[in-house]
Amino acid sequence: MLSGGGGAPPVGGPGSGTRLANTFRQVARLHWVLVEDAAVRTELVRRFVAGLADAGPPCTHLHVPTPPRYKRPGLPRATEQRNAGLAWVRQRHQHLPAPQPGVLFFADDDNTYSLELFQEMRTTRKVSVWPVGLVGGRRYERPIVEKGKVVGWYTGWRADRPFAIDMAGFAVSLQIILSNPKAVFKRRGSQPGMQESDFLKLITTMEELEPKANNCTKVLVWHTRTEKVNLANEPKYHLDTVKIEV
Repeated sequence: MLSGGGGAPPVGGPGSGTRLANTFRQVARLHWVLVEDAAVRTELVRRFVAGLADAGPPCTHLHVPTPPRYKRPGLPRATEQRNAGLAWVRQRHQHLPAPQPGVLFFADDDNTYSLELFQEMRTTRKVSVWPVGLVGGRRYERPIVEKGKVVGWYTGWRADRPFAIDMAGFAVSLQIILSNPKAVFKRRGSQPGMQESDFLKLITTMEELEPKANNCTKVLVWHTRTEKVNLANEPKYHLDTVKIEV
């Protein structure tokens, strides 16, 4: 499993990372590849990962910075981090004998996951898909399924995309990742909101998609978001004499 994001976590602090870890530690046979948006591993995230050692899940801590020119509003986020995770997975498995079972999922700390979702994705043969709640300005978005095949998209934004799906709405077989070493997330030539489509076009077609979650009629992941906290009162009062990380 991969977890890409602009930090670990980028906005919510250790609290949202802890929330995600509490979900992951309930999932059997999961390896968390946590990619920090930083030039070096920060002490805060290092301690967070070290704290997972006793209660899990197993975690690999990577780091790669997002170039400053790509940190403008409206540009795709976590591109470099997801690609670093993909590179780690490929390097780790390149010398192991095939077939190597496994499923990759690009998780993020601003989503809420049902444990049922992880059971659904375990049977992925190539690329599996499902609905995502609270995304695209709608209650949910989902692949439209007819006779067991994905035929279109119920979405709030650009239904003409080749894969009108959120990053939280698909998982990929490890074998597909290893068989397509050039499949990465693009910066150049990728429009905002198109990174999922640009990536999936490299490894599958809509006809090959495997609908999960009762033919894409159940929501098992929600884009609940991690917003910046309100600290307006912080400068109005004396600072505590005890240093506590939050």
